[in-house]
This record gives sequence, structure tokens and C-alpha cells, in this order.
Amino acid sequence: MAKADATAQAAALFDGGAFETALGALVGYATESQVAGNHAVLDAYLDDAITPRLLALGFDVERHAGHFLIGQHIEDPDLTTVLIYGHGDVTHGQKGAWAGNMDPFALTDAGDRWFGRGTADNKAQHLINLMALEAVLEAQGSLGFNVKILMEMAEEVGSPGLETFCATHSTTLKADVLIASDGPRLQAETPTLFMGSRGAIDFDLSVDLREGAHHSGNWGGLLADPAMILAQALAVITDARGQLLIEAWKPDSLSPAVRAALDGLPIEMADGPVVDLGWGAVDLTPAERAYGWNSFAVLAMQSGVPDAPQNAISGKASARCQLRFVVGTDVDQILPSLRSHLDAHGFHAVTIIPREGHFPATRLDPDDPWVKRVATSITDTTGKVPHILPNLAGSLPNHCFADVLQLPTIWVPHSYRGCNQHAPNEHVLKSTCRDALILMAGLWSDLAA
Repeated sequence: MAKADATAQAAALFDGGAFETALGALVGYATESQVAGNHAVLDAYLDDAITPRLLALGFDVERHAGHFLIGQHIEDPDLTTVLIYGHGDVTHGQKGAWAGNMDPFALTDAGDRWFGRGTADNKAQHLINLMALEAVLEAQGSLGFNVKILMEMAEEVGSPGLETFCATHSTTLKADVLIASDGPRLQAETPTLFMGSRGAIDFDLSVDLREGAHHSGNWGGLLADPAMILAQALAVITDARGQLLIEAWKPDSLSPAVRAALDGLPIEMADGPVVDLGWGAVDLTPAERAYGWNSFAVLAMQSGVPDAPQNAISGKASARCQLRFVVGTDVDQILPSLRSHLDAHGFHAVTIIPREGHFPATRLDPDDPWVKRVATSITDTTGKVPHILPNLAGSLPNHCFADVLQLPTIWVPHSYRGCNQHAPNEHVLKSTCRDALILMAGLWSDLAA
């Protein structure tokens, strides 16, 4: 009966408009961590939006330099302790690029969607988890377990300082499990669990041959073209269908157990881009390519002046590149092996420039008891068997919890893959948010059992 009361209270919080009001307030903070000098807004989010909500739930709150917050709701030191993580920062708002000239920092209601920067990543997600705690407390009077929450405001710029912060405050953050929310469900209508994430490393490839540009008629055939050299260099990193050609970039962790876990998981989306079945490793399924393998991407390229091309051979060309990688990849060899590979193909003129901030890969065994416990609760609450992923295809700072704090890590995402995070028109689905609020209230209630 206690669980039923908690889930009913969660539904009432959503249906009565409390969730929408709270989400609108959070979206109203333009917490762009990629904007230099935005510290006041980042602090205000923690101090004025998150802290009062935590205090109302009986948390003790500590604010720390570097835009960190720790909250603790301790009912009995002998009870299970859950650590929750969330980030309140967002990517650039991209004002002016949204449909209908929507304001990215105002919640816009449209059918089953709420639009706004940070709705999916990550404001609705940590709000759901906090309001689910509220529902349990209102229905039951207590949680029956302890909760700690860690909030940061720099995830979108690589979470600088988070690893050190977790190490420094490891005693305060000590828990039995991390249960947090970020990323998308595989399908909007079906809950998803993932236990880690692919890592990501960004780097620039640069060809800098000379200062200035020179007339393409007078100098064509006489001056090497840096854009052509760069394009040829990129072409030896993968083949024509994107298969990796650097042996050190291929993981050794795609085991039969991982393949079995990925077997049959849905990849296609009704309202998403069509999966290119002829792209990526030819002997892998689409699910294995996204969740069990590594992928290389060129994020941006430039030579000359793209918006105003001239009849001139540029002196420079560059590309921002990224490798997403799973557990079983030697991170320390990613860039050295690239250097050796380029040199072996004669591309000595291509310089590799590492970028700061990257996330290591992590993965918890899908057979871990905590996975089964959370999955069982979700099935009991929703009547649906959740999709279970060994790791997210994207990247997040899970290593801070899995490696530094030595916690089993369970992520229960409340968004979906068509949410347009990091792009104009970011949104969440109302139906998914309602479902998630109820299932999280059920999960929090079950943890007291």
C-alpha cells in the first residue's frame, strides 16, 4: 500500500501542474557552462533553485567552490545509502535557431512536448528524481533509506574538477549505490537502464603549411593544399564505411555476454533518423556498433573561409575529431597509435592537438544484484521489462562514481533519443516524464523494503 500511495502522489504532482511549474523555473536559468564568465547564473541555480527544494525535503546542504553542491538526507546510518547525481549546466542556448523563434530559456508547451534548453539534459531528469523523493516523503513520512545528492554545473564542458572533488569528499559521498538519470531511453515508452558509458576523447588534426592564402590559378599545382592533405589523412583512419583502421582503436571487450545483453535491443526510432545499416563495422549489429564498439567522428572541419570562398589555396586546414570508446580500449594508446598510423602513411605534416577534458569508459556487469533489484522494481511499477544496456553510447562522468567512489552505478534515463539535446528545439516528452516520475517514486519506495 505504501508504494501505491507514493506512485499515486507522484502522479498527482505531475497531473496537478507542480512538475511543469518547477521545470519551467529551472529552464529559466540560462546555465550555459560554455559561456565564459557565467558563474553568477551557475551559482544561482544551485543556491536559489536546488537548495530550497532540498531543504524542504529535509536535506542538509553543503555548497562548495567550483559550482558543486552536496545534499544529505540521513534517516539512519545503518540503512542503505543511495547517491544521486545531476548537472544543472546546459550547452549554448542557440537563440534564434529554434523553431518558431522559441526562447531556449523559457519552457514552451506544445502537445506532448516541453521545449527548452536543458529540459532533457539534465534539468527534467534530476527534477524527476527529486520530486519522486518528495512524493514518497509525502505519502509515507520517511524514505526508509538514506540519500545523498551531488550536483555540479560543468558537465557540458567535461566536468573539470569532479574527479578530484569526489576523491577529496569520498567519505561524505560514501554510499552503497549510485542511482542517477541522464541520457535517453532506447524507446520513449519503455524504461531503460544502463550501467556505464562510452568514453570520449576529442582532438584536433591540423595541417599548417604557410601563412596566408595564395591565388589558386597562379599557385595551383605548385603549393600543397592543406585541405587535401587533411582529407587524405582522415581517409586512412577509417575505410569508406567508417570501419576503424587503427588496431589499437578496436576494443577487446565485446564478449559473448555483452553481445547477448545487446541482442534484440531496438535501435530504430519512428521519428528519428534512419539508421545507416551500411555504416560501421560490417560484422557487428547496429546495437553492437553503438554500445559495444568504438566509433570515430569528424565533428567540424575548416579550411579557407567557408562563408566567403576565395580563388585561393589556403595555408591551413583543421578538423575537430572524436573517438567514442568502450571499456577494453587502452586510453593511453589512442593518440600515440594515431600518430604512428599517420606517420606510417606519410602524413607527417598532420599535427595532433589533444583537447582538454575527456571521460573514461565504464561498465558494470549487467548481472550485478543492484541491476536486478532496480529492474525488478521498475517492472513491478510499470508492468514493462526495461531495456538493459551494459553502457550508454554517449559519455558522462560515471568514472567518478564507479572508479573513484567504487560504487555500482545504475542510470535510469528519463529522456528519449529524439529529444534534440545539444541542438535547437531540445525537449522532453510529457508522457515520458510522467511515466518516469511514477516509476522513480516506485523505485524509491521499494528501496525501503
